[in-house]
Amino acid sequence: MRTTVHPGGFRGGETAVPGDKSVAHRWLILAGIGQGRSELRGLPEALDVRSTARCVAALLGGSGGAALEGWASQSGPVPDGDRSTTNRPRPRGGGLAIEAQGRGALQPPGRSLECGNSGTTMRLLAGVVAAARFETVLEGDESLSRRPMERVAEPLRTMGAEVTTTDGHAPLRVRGGRLRGIEYVAPVPTAQVKSAVLLAGLEADGETTVRESVPTRDHTERALEHLGAPIRSEAGSVRVAAFRPPGFSGSVPGDVSSAAFLIAAAALTGRALTVREVGLNPTRTGFIGVLARMGVRTRLEVEREELGEPVGSLLVEACDGLRGTTVEADELPLVVDEVPVLALLAAHASGETWFAGAAELRVKESDRLRGVAEVISSLGGTGGVRGDDLVVGGGGLAGGLADARGDHRMAMAIAVSALAARTPVQIEGIEAAEVTFPGFVPALVALGARVD
Repeated sequence: MRTTVHPGGFRGGETAVPGDKSVAHRWLILAGIGQGRSELRGLPEALDVRSTARCVAALLGGSGGAALEGWASQSGPVPDGDRSTTNRPRPRGGGLAIEAQGRGALQPPGRSLECGNSGTTMRLLAGVVAAARFETVLEGDESLSRRPMERVAEPLRTMGAEVTTTDGHAPLRVRGGRLRGIEYVAPVPTAQVKSAVLLAGLEADGETTVRESVPTRDHTERALEHLGAPIRSEAGSVRVAAFRPPGFSGSVPGDVSSAAFLIAAAALTGRALTVREVGLNPTRTGFIGVLARMGVRTRLEVEREELGEPVGSLLVEACDGLRGTTVEADELPLVVDEVPVLALLAAHASGETWFAGAAELRVKESDRLRGVAEVISSLGGTGGVRGDDLVVGGGGLAGGLADARGDHRMAMAIAVSALAARTPVQIEGIEAAEVTFPGFVPALVALGARVD
């Protein structure tokens, strides 16, 4: 589908974003292996989260997975028919009650677990079924089947599970068994692999330790600590011992990575913006520091906690210009999801912006390293790849046609960058945004953007 975004129009104000899918994945899985009833509110309608819900439902089987299966099968979000411009926050998704009897009650799913486009679903569930006394096959779509899976298979094998990949990729075939705790030094800092190993460690003999050269998002650790798990986090490492989570309740905070696109829209148009009820986990707000160096002033106001996650408001002041910056390799893992929008923002800045050591962008939903550079060039800007570095020249975008390449973050980054282009931007594949930000286009329109 081709969509046109016109420059200007965005007026800012107050908004909300869908629930955080990184948090939702983990809470759904913990509820599925918990003992007792769990109640989750604010679940995002993102397609990736529905993939996790369907897979957990298949492992629970019978009546235990009925609620999950029913929620995952509901139709997706319907855009506002009248493209309303009322500046109301959109609802953040529905509630769900899950009955589970612990990890030992998981059942052979009877079919492959279809993970769709969600790498989080596949990698985290591999850690869960690594302790199951049956075989599980995890499959994904064409994009997911190109992403590296040996990085999760290798530590799970070391723990005692039988894990095979297909030339290093999905499908994954996991035959679980008795696991032993290990000390794992992650060659590539990734929260998905860390979480998979920790989830396996909950059923292992002895302690399991994961060491990282750079800290990654810590939603799994926060939830486990809140639930009473014997988990210890220190500089560069996290350690866990055997633990069986109880049932719990919680409201998923708004997704700060989704909020990043609306913050960028405000910065590009010189408008103030407040995002309410958003997650403010420090391992997810690294992009705020990058924005500060670019000249964007923000304020975070923590108001409460949900299952260990800080929640509150994110306020953006009106910005009167952007400047280039450098994101070093040791900072990049904490902003890896925001690189597309930061790069498109940098295309409108004065001066050059470097994203150093960005090789991990090559193995996301698309090759974002090459893709971002090509999109910037196609819209009349200056972008290029030098080794593993992404370099953005700044100076503004002319407009034109850009292909999102089926990548949700690319689609949204292009859309917000169009608000400051000299002429309208046509986007091929804006619907990819529904994977992570259901109702993204209506949210932009509600804040004043003109979208055809």
